[in-house]
Amino acid sequence: MNIALVAHDKKKDNLIRFVLAYKETFQKHSLFATGTTGKRINEETGLEIHRFKSGPLGGDQEIGSFIANNKMDVVIFFRDPLTAQPHEPDVSALIRLCDVYSVPLATNMGTAEVLVKGLERGDIQWREIAKENEENSNEG
Repeated sequence: MNIALVAHDKKKDNLIRFVLAYKETFQKHSLFATGTTGKRINEETGLEIHRFKSGPLGGDQEIGSFIANNKMDVVIFFRDPLTAQPHEPDVSALIRLCDVYSVPLATNMGTAEVLVKGLERGDIQWREIAKENEENSNEG
């Protein structure tokens, strides 16, 4: 599964602690993140991670492109709802794309834990079936 890991500045430490807690699960998947978040996750966990640009510089939109092209299976985005974000329209667009394309999205630690437990149980395997169906329909 392709998993996007994103966090606003005041939530980066929480995301890193979360990834460390579930490192065994995350290392079984392909990880993607926006700039600084990806760098910190890599440095602090040792996990391999593909880094997009920083969120305000287009990283949220790059993840959104992956979602729109059926290349992202799960998004974990620890948002800071109490701090104004200069790229809030991009954040809103990313969340909207998750809804449009039925990509599981967690915006806080509680929901993220439910998603990770679902990954461990195989509850999100339907994403693989959806990708296969799309590939088959594009071939015909």
